[in-house]
Amino acid sequence: MEMSKKWSTAIIFVLLTALITACGSSSDKTTPSDNSGQQTETSAPKDGGNLIIGVGADPVILNPNYAGDRVSLTIDQSLYAPLFQVNNGKITYYLADSLTASEDSMTYTLKLKSGLTWHDGQPLTADDVVFTINSILDEKQNSMFRGNLIIGGKPIEVSKVDDLTVAFKMPQAAPAFEATLVQLTPIPKHIFENEADIEKSTKNNTPVGSGPFKFKEYKTGEYVTLERFDNYFGGKPHLDTVTYRIAKDTNAANLALQNGELNINYVSPQDAPTIEGTGNYDLMPYSEGRLSYILINENSDLGVLNKKEVRQALGYALNRDELITAAYLSSEYADAAHSFLTPDTLFHTNDVATFDNDPAKAKELLQQAGVTNLKLRFVVKSGDKTQEAIALYVQQKLKDIGVTVEVQSIDASALNSKVYSSNATDFDLSVAGYIMGFDPDAYSILFTTDNSSNYSHYSNKQVDELFQKGAGESDATKRGELYTEAQKLVAEDAAIYPIAYTKTIVAVDKRFGGIDEAVLKPVVIFEDLSKLYMK
Repeated sequence: MEMSKKWSTAIIFVLLTALITACGSSSDKTTPSDNSGQQTETSAPKDGGNLIIGVGADPVILNPNYAGDRVSLTIDQSLYAPLFQVNNGKITYYLADSLTASEDSMTYTLKLKSGLTWHDGQPLTADDVVFTINSILDEKQNSMFRGNLIIGGKPIEVSKVDDLTVAFKMPQAAPAFEATLVQLTPIPKHIFENEADIEKSTKNNTPVGSGPFKFKEYKTGEYVTLERFDNYFGGKPHLDTVTYRIAKDTNAANLALQNGELNINYVSPQDAPTIEGTGNYDLMPYSEGRLSYILINENSDLGVLNKKEVRQALGYALNRDELITAAYLSSEYADAAHSFLTPDTLFHTNDVATFDNDPAKAKELLQQAGVTNLKLRFVVKSGDKTQEAIALYVQQKLKDIGVTVEVQSIDASALNSKVYSSNATDFDLSVAGYIMGFDPDAYSILFTTDNSSNYSHYSNKQVDELFQKGAGESDATKRGELYTEAQKLVAEDAAIYPIAYTKTIVAVDKRFGGIDEAVLKPVVIFEDLSKLYMK
């Protein structure tokens, strides 16, 4: 399970006011020095060619405002252009030309670039942005982002000023607004305006976007192919096509890498030496701001995982350091996690309750809860060595406290359908992960009662209230206190078992250039595939 990226309002607000004119073009040639100290110009990018990216499952939905899984988000990144992005303290404007706040920060004005078009040639205007925001706010559309646009119980108001200008009016102070807006991607009004249920619309099967590549073909279980969009506002992409090859089995994906059938793919720490040994790929480990954790399904038909003491007992049976070594080989790729917030998030603290490495205490808690002969179903992605290593370790350690664990390896698409279901009761544990970004408000969709993205089905009214207050608290000190308390409560409740803040390794075919310009990006691999080219 992977969730999408948001950004902190404190950081973004400074950037938006200081860097309002956007970033320069990334197509400039570089002139690195050779060993003699002379400047040598790199060759010009070559147009043409095809890129094949390995993905671990079929996409769940090709619509950026409903996608929550890594595969869908990765493909949507090329199909749909964002308004803007933020990387390492630098804003890059895409569809947007600027975003400014009024003096009292109660109104934000968004300016779009002129001449924008959708893949079908229709103009992309303020009408599309207004439609997108209003569709998210529409309760009937069941958007997971709706709660982020409700401040103090009231919705943000959005209106069209002119064809290129949109105004957002806040009902009260909204310190996380920019972090929410960077998350939302315009979808075409002329395609979806009459759809009663956008998420289930058949029009998502042949998406019309605004990104550097447009939809060409999707063959379930095999591939999704996109082709170059010549009128992309950022300049015509270099590549002719991008194909996302669905490789559900990790071993098969690694074999495809070794045979040169894939140009880009994620690589586990266990497989990194083999892929690097081919000499054909650059391995790029990078921090995504990602939490890897064990998801505990409180909706399980066992009827005991909704007891805090039982969840705490499961944690006490494990040794986090051993688990990290089993899953990631070394701390080079993972740092021990205790909080549900990642270290790159505002107000993160790892100084929270942790239930770890005390089997005697685990047995005591199970006895207090009246739980005996517990049998758990641990579902993992078939062929995923990291997930399988975690499950097997958990299986052995829980056996020591009298708990039986059945490890079920299932197809990636079936796993996603099960874990993402709002009412799945036939599994108990799974390995999950998310990347939510700089602002803690983003995490509310994962830990507030009855939220469609609360896959653990965790509920604590105090936590709900803390998230609600945090979204509207403009005083940074007070806001920090609210989210610190939320971290402590979620940890004390053992809502999840945090394993590690992990690094991701991506293998990139050495025959392709433009890597730096395309920008390595959490979840989606690259921010802008229009910059990649064949050397």
